[in-house]
Amino acid sequence: MSYSYEYPRAALTVDCVVFGLDEDDLKVLLIQRNLPPFEGRWALPGGFVRLGETLEESARRELQEETGIENVYLEQLYTVGDIERDPRERVVTVTYYALVKLTDHQVQAATDARNAAWFAVDDVPPLAFDHAKILEMAHERLRGKVRYQPIGFELLPAKFTLRQIQHLYEVVLDRPLDKRNFRKKILSMDILVELDEVETDVAHRAARLYKFDRRKYLRLTKQGFNFEV
Repeated sequence: MSYSYEYPRAALTVDCVVFGLDEDDLKVLLIQRNLPPFEGRWALPGGFVRLGETLEESARRELQEETGIENVYLEQLYTVGDIERDPRERVVTVTYYALVKLTDHQVQAATDARNAAWFAVDDVPPLAFDHAKILEMAHERLRGKVRYQPIGFELLPAKFTLRQIQHLYEVVLDRPLDKRNFRKKILSMDILVELDEVETDVAHRAARLYKFDRRKYLRLTKQGFNFEV
């Protein structure tokens, strides 16, 4: 049985903010649009929701189609519905964000994306639509997340030094942290396993390597905690 709606309906899209980390910067994955509006401008991966899809299914499809990235954990961020955010029509977008290891994913532009690439969060080009605002909201969520959930499993290599995990937190929070206090707090979380291994092929004194205890990490992620640094 068909139904005629009395009121016009807004279009629905999804947009994805995907963060990754290299040795120096927190990165975000962007695509270069190949279609108007904003043809040639950089933007977050995303697109229109199909009628037979859930929101998350749509986000995963758009991410895979436009960048080649798949099998990532997506967390819903915000719903953004400023009236004039899209020049084509009234569009409401549901945003998602994800944390990934750069080395685990080969990005490749496809469908309506001309290019796909990683950019340092503090050095992104002018973005299409209101995507600069969405990126800042996602970055702020990430800054808050480090205070109540552990991060690192999704961003660091399988084996890492305490210096590397401190660097991760400093990059996310965008400020330096006291080395002694940080190490005391991160070790007190009891999610790190000290390995009988040290760094290799480094110019400085080789540091001890650690890995995450996956079981304890996931438990603490669900429980939450207060990690003020």
